[in-house]
Amino acid sequence: MLLRWCRPVSRWVAEMRVALALPLDAEQRLADTAGYHGHEVLIRCSGGDELAVRLPQLAVELVVVQATPEHLTSRLVETADALGMRMLVVADDEEQQRHATRASIVDAVRGPAEWGLLDRDATGVGEFGGVDAAAAHASAPVASPVTYPASSSAGNPADAAPPHAAPLTPVRRPGTVVVVWGPHGAPGRTSLAIALAAEFAAAGLRTVLADADTHAASVAPSLGLLDEAPGFAAACRLAGIGGLDEAQLERLAVTPRGLRHPFRVLTGIGRSARWPELGPERVAGAISAVRRWCEVLVVDVAASLEQDDGLASDVAVPRRNAAALEALRAADRVVAVASADPVGIPRFLRDHAELLDLAEPDPERVTVVVNKLRQGAIGLNPAGQVRQTLARFGGIESAVFVPWDAAAFDAALLGARPLADAAPRSPARTAVRELAEALVSSGAATGIRRRRGRALGERRLA
Repeated sequence: MLLRWCRPVSRWVAEMRVALALPLDAEQRLADTAGYHGHEVLIRCSGGDELAVRLPQLAVELVVVQATPEHLTSRLVETADALGMRMLVVADDEEQQRHATRASIVDAVRGPAEWGLLDRDATGVGEFGGVDAAAAHASAPVASPVTYPASSSAGNPADAAPPHAAPLTPVRRPGTVVVVWGPHGAPGRTSLAIALAAEFAAAGLRTVLADADTHAASVAPSLGLLDEAPGFAAACRLAGIGGLDEAQLERLAVTPRGLRHPFRVLTGIGRSARWPELGPERVAGAISAVRRWCEVLVVDVAASLEQDDGLASDVAVPRRNAAALEALRAADRVVAVASADPVGIPRFLRDHAELLDLAEPDPERVTVVVNKLRQGAIGLNPAGQVRQTLARFGGIESAVFVPWDAAAFDAALLGARPLADAAPRSPARTAVRELAEALVSSGAATGIRRRRGRALGERRLA
């Protein structure tokens, strides 16, 4: 934190070069007293966007910003984070606090703006806290989540940086694309997509989870992330102009905090009305670009597979289901999720044939997963009954069964964590881990088996 720099005797922080984006009265007050407190104001701007333009040319160590829409802008947040500059965001009232939260600032301090916010206490932050731009925005999709300056964790283990995903570097061969699909009725697509991404990451694979659902994107809230700046939509826009490179992907993909085995997330659109941003060419370009920088790309898509949702006479009209269709065409493996109940199974069988048409000429890449398997909804021997139904009416000879563990999935949802972190010994988690092992290449599967063997050995020795 910033206040770790305080001098133990004078209780003043070391001299810093500061940029200000504050209302006029607060700006004048801080500029007039900066020298007395040992700081130098390099620039004063009336708006956040203006400051964002000028920051790259300045040797600024701290940006002091008022949490108003005029001063705290997404452009300023993104620029400060990209440059590794610390921010002190000041909120005078509840309305400004809400704006700071919307801008992905999780640790705004109480105003009014004054130098005392920096040197109020020599040993810690006390009532107020300085904001480290990278750490404060670690849960925000507009910022790079993997840069944690060393000074932010000095002196206090509680402030230590959480585990972060390995840097994105070109892979020897394109990463495996795993698309998770399921029919309408909440069969558990998103929960399984998150659980699979966590298992791949736990196996040591550089993993990216992308939310391409154009109807009801839900990866971000499931992991406690803000989705005001959709990462996948931005990636698609950059891919459309050939600008999605390693640096841009690092900026757009966020690593959720608190994960035992971190992976990156490209959040989905926050409002369903934004679906035209995910055109087929853009989605195909984004998937092609991302798979060059990761080993596994997990894509959560919408349920609908209709291809005539636009005007049939106008081939140029945007189509809402194009993102799901394009992702399924580009997939190396497709996880088709069915809900194990008398409504979910018939609904799945109706759409499964259409899914196989999309999977041509290699329908073998589709793996059927029966989720929420429980005796209460099916009766005695639920796995046997479902297996027989799938074989008789869908020609599906093999399927993966995930038992319904309500307590485990509720704990994952409540804690905004993957199933592996919330309930590592759940039978549902065991089934998902075995599914992940079957989906990836032999080398990665060996890594998953090795990790599982270590875990079993540790339990035996415990």
